[in-house]
Amino acid sequence: MSVLLRGGASLLAGVALFFAFPPAGLWWLAPIGVAVLVAVLTTRASPTLRGGFGYGLLTGAGLFIPLLKWIDTMVGALPWIGLGITCALYYGAFGLLATRVARAPGGPVWVAAAFSVTEWARASFPFGGFPWGRLAFSQADGPLLSLARYVGAPGLSFAVALVGACLAAAGVAAVRRADRRAYVLPAAAVALTGIATAAAWPAIGAPSDGRAVTLAAIQGNVPEQRWDVATQREAVLTNHLTETRRLATEVREGRQKQPDVVIWPENSSDVSPERDPDVAARIRAAAAEVRAPILVGTVHYDGTGRYYNSMILIDASGPLERHDKAILQPFGETMPMRDFFRLFSDYVDLANDFTPGDGPGVVHANGVPLGVATCYEVAFDRALRGSVENGAQVLTVPTNNATFGRTGMTYQQLGMSRVRAVELDRDVVVAATTGVSALVRPDGDVTRQTGIWTGDHLVETIRLREGLTPAARLGDWGEVALLVATLCGIAIAIRHDRSLFQPRTRTEEPS
Repeated sequence: MSVLLRGGASLLAGVALFFAFPPAGLWWLAPIGVAVLVAVLTTRASPTLRGGFGYGLLTGAGLFIPLLKWIDTMVGALPWIGLGITCALYYGAFGLLATRVARAPGGPVWVAAAFSVTEWARASFPFGGFPWGRLAFSQADGPLLSLARYVGAPGLSFAVALVGACLAAAGVAAVRRADRRAYVLPAAAVALTGIATAAAWPAIGAPSDGRAVTLAAIQGNVPEQRWDVATQREAVLTNHLTETRRLATEVREGRQKQPDVVIWPENSSDVSPERDPDVAARIRAAAAEVRAPILVGTVHYDGTGRYYNSMILIDASGPLERHDKAILQPFGETMPMRDFFRLFSDYVDLANDFTPGDGPGVVHANGVPLGVATCYEVAFDRALRGSVENGAQVLTVPTNNATFGRTGMTYQQLGMSRVRAVELDRDVVVAATTGVSALVRPDGDVTRQTGIWTGDHLVETIRLREGLTPAARLGDWGEVALLVATLCGIAIAIRHDRSLFQPRTRTEEPS
């Protein structure tokens, strides 16, 4: 296979991975994309480390550049392409590792572990990490989703990568007309993954005997035309008040159930009710009319120069509790290395300078322990897991995707919420300013959802859930185990064939 053909196949593998994610949602392309990349890395007798990195980088570019197109709508092409290439570097690191560990005994297992570990690295560094595009988040409609309850998002990514690595191993063995024994491990690994998936399915979304509560999500919508800041903020607040009053009317007329809590999106009132008495009075009046506390997305100022992206619970009497967003989006809610990045783009001056919160990730509304992960936080394992550990019995993801227009970003985020629902065995309420708002059951099914760029509301009665899933109990130890597995794979590869980690000479065939 020529270098050009390998490069083209690697790029197509990344494109296949892109289409595995929402909004296309062709989940079965995820293991196929991994299989193509691993096959490219292993069909040669002795690939170079440089070649492994390069082919992995091409796959990462084929995935992340189209996947992150929504960033272009906010900050332009240069930051979008820059972030895509930065994320692709981690695929390059995976390619470098996979060229070696794939040839060790048990190769597919070590390859899948290495893939999950490079995802972990990308979710951690730099600037707090960027987990967008994890394989797990492509599987909301796939059969492997049930595994999330037991092994979490990292384990789900491992399972997808394992199936892909096994497909590649079987394909390479067929091309080489290898002995039948070459098929034993791939077949066994895929069979065990299938058995584990089937065994896990009955447990997800099992009936709960918890208290029945009714939840409402408000999608007020945002004007697509851009006015001055004050006018725009007033329009967004008014839209959410209007939609809440419409819900209150339907409740009075018996067309909707009385909600126990009403959830507004992130940034639904950028004018803080804590600092503007008129805004506070209008929100209190809406809470009185709907006869339920409202979780409002706003900005909290602590009086000492620190601002927080907050969700504040407000009823007819005033503020009750607050969740301050703990995991902030770099280059949006914070601006690391501001002076340096200003050399490349003036957009850095539009970035906020919020302070991260440190609360439990739970507010209590009418006796409902409500776990909150605001927008970007849902991509991180620790956010909603921490909420559940602190007693949350239902979860919400208030988000503001208006900046990203009609791109696939909101659907990608909904896919994450569906994985979290299964992982943590909780109902999840997604409240978005412009859509898609949704109600997700603990089995990952979406029972109700809104259209995009429209005003609407959703109401659903669910039963509260207690306890921790095996995935929640496992926590970060799953990723530690995958790191140990990767190191074992490297050690076995070195012992199996020390020449694999030796630099190539100039007389050898180039990658």
